[in-house]
Amino acid sequence: MLGAPPSRTRSRSGASSASSVRCSRWPRSGLSAPRSPRRPRSSSDSVTGIGLGPNESRPLNDISFFLFFLTIGLGIPLAAGVAILKYRLWDLDIVLKKAAVAAVLVILIVVAALALLGIVGGIVVGPLSDNPAAMLLAGLSIGLLFWPLRRVARLIADRLVYGRRATPYEVLTEFSERLTETYSTQDVLLRMANVLHAATGAATATVWLRIGSDLRPAAWWPADADAPPALRASTGPLPELPGDLAVEVRDQGELLGALVVAMPANDPLDRSRERVVQDLAGQAGLVLRNVRLIEELRASRQRLVKAQDDGRRAIERNIHDGAQQQLVALAVKLRLADAMVDKDTVKAHDLLGQIQQETSRALQDLRDLARGIYPPLLADKGLAAAVEAQARKSPVPIAVEADSIGRFPQEIEAAVYFCVLEGLQNALKHANSTRTTVRLAATDGHLTFQIADDGRGFDTGAAAYGTGLQGMADRLDAIGGTLEVTSAPGQGTTVTGRLPVRTAS
Repeated sequence: MLGAPPSRTRSRSGASSASSVRCSRWPRSGLSAPRSPRRPRSSSDSVTGIGLGPNESRPLNDISFFLFFLTIGLGIPLAAGVAILKYRLWDLDIVLKKAAVAAVLVILIVVAALALLGIVGGIVVGPLSDNPAAMLLAGLSIGLLFWPLRRVARLIADRLVYGRRATPYEVLTEFSERLTETYSTQDVLLRMANVLHAATGAATATVWLRIGSDLRPAAWWPADADAPPALRASTGPLPELPGDLAVEVRDQGELLGALVVAMPANDPLDRSRERVVQDLAGQAGLVLRNVRLIEELRASRQRLVKAQDDGRRAIERNIHDGAQQQLVALAVKLRLADAMVDKDTVKAHDLLGQIQQETSRALQDLRDLARGIYPPLLADKGLAAAVEAQARKSPVPIAVEADSIGRFPQEIEAAVYFCVLEGLQNALKHANSTRTTVRLAATDGHLTFQIADDGRGFDTGAAAYGTGLQGMADRLDAIGGTLEVTSAPGQGTTVTGRLPVRTAS
C-alpha cells in the first residue's frame, strides 16, 4: 500500500516525458504545437497613459482626434476660400481642369511615343546588332525623334486645352485682309481690337490713339466693355496704361498710340502671344497714322466752321452795337435839325456840326470793322505794310523785320496776317513782355513768320494749345502750313509758322 503512490508518480513523469518528446518532434514535421488561450489583461498590466492602447479611451484622445478632423475638414476649405478671395482666383476650377487634361494628354502621348520608339528600336537594332557604327547611327536617329514628338504633343495639348488659336502669321494675314475690306476709320480700329482679342485670348483688347497731347482709347473688344479714361501723353515714353501688356505704336519715331491687352486670371500671357502683340503693333503704325490724320482733319474742320460762325456772330454784334446804333442816332439828329432850320438857325447849324463829327466816327468804325474782315491796306500794299501798320498801334514796342518780301496770293497773305495778329494779342495778354519781334521771310518756296517775345514763357509739354494757338494751327493747316511753339518758363515764347507759297503774278 505504501509503495503504490511512487509508482503513479513515475507513470505521470513518464507520460510527461513522452509528451515532451512528442512536442519536441512537432517542428520536424513542419507543424507547431497548439497555443493556450491568452488570458485577459488585468489592471496590474502596463497602459499607455494617453488612451492609445487597445480597448483604451481617454478624454485627451477624443479631443485631439476631434480637433484634427475639424482642422482638416474646415481649415483647408477656409484657407482655399481666403486665397481665392484675396487673389481673385475666380477661375481656379478652370485652371485645375486644364492642368489635369494637359497632364493626362502629355502622359498618353509620351507613353505612345515610348512604345513607338521601342518598336522601331527593336526592329532596327536587332539586325544591326553586329555592327556598332550602324547601332550608334540608329540610336541617334531614334533619339532625334524625341524633339518633333515633343512639339507635336505640345501642339495637341494646346489645341485640346485652349482651343483653336491662330499662329502669328495667320493673325497678320487676317489683319491685312480685314484692312482691305474696311473704309471707316472707326471700323478699322474696331477690327484691329477684335483681331488682337482673338489672337491672344485676352479678356479685353484696347487700341489707344494719340491725338494732340491726349492718349485716348479709340476702340476696344469686347465692344460692351467699359472704356478707360483718356490720358495725357507727350512724344516721349508711353505712359502707364491699364492692362497686362502695353506695346507702343510708332511710325518714323513718333508715338501714335498703343495696343493693350488684359489677360484672364486662368490664362496668363506667354512669350508667343506677347510676340503676336508686338507684331501687330509693328503693322499698325501706318493705320494709326492715317486714322489720326483723318480725326485731326475732322476736328480741324469743325474748329474752322466754329471759328467762322463765331466770326460772323462777332461781325453782326459789332455792326449792331456800333455802326447801327450810330446810324440810328444820326437819323434822329437829322430829323431834329430839319425841324429846327425854320425855327432856330443857330441851333440847327450846331446840330449839323455834331452830325458831321458823329458821321466821321461811324465811318472810322466801319473801316475798323472792315479791317477786321480783310484790311484794305493788306489788299493794297501787301503783308509787310499791313503788319507794320498794326504794330504801330500796339502799346508794347514791336519790331517788324520783313526782309523786303514780295506779294503772295490773297489767301496766303490773309492767313499769315491774321496769325501774326493773333500771336501779337497773345503776347500782349499773357506774356507780360517788354518787347516783341515779328520776322517775315520768304526762302526756298516757303513763307515763314515768327513772333518772339521776352515774356515769362510756359511749359509746352504740360500745357496744350489754347484757343488762339489752335486757331492759328488750323488756319495754317488748311493751306498746307505748320505751326511750332517754342517756350520755357522765364525764357519767353517763340511762335513760328511755315507754309509753301508761290509768288503772286
